[in-house]
Amino acid sequence: MQHRGEIVKKAIYQSGMPITLIANKVGKSRRWVYQMFENSNVSLDLVLQIGEIIHHDFSDEIREINYTKGNLQDNSIPVYGKPENEEAEYWKNKYLKLLEEYNELLKK
Repeated sequence: MQHRGEIVKKAIYQSGMPITLIANKVGKSRRWVYQMFENSNVSLDLVLQIGEIIHHDFSDEIREINYTKGNLQDNSIPVYGKPENEEAEYWKNKYLKLLEEYNELLKK
């Protein structure tokens, strides 16, 4: 299985963009970004978001992301598919992301 955290880490370092800037654009802390590098199952939503920030196309490194013209409804939104064995992990990450956002709203 691909280690998405390592793939994202390598792309970020190659971009030369500061971790602090990326963390701010994602709405997280620098520490959170470094912890994300250790996660082998970074959500595809987050990978795509970081890809937009650093202007990197992850479709070559992460096979679940399909950037083919036939799969795009408009040329800016990538369509991706998940193998069945990763579906539970995807929904878990989605839930945790929403829970973090909810907790941030409660703090305000």
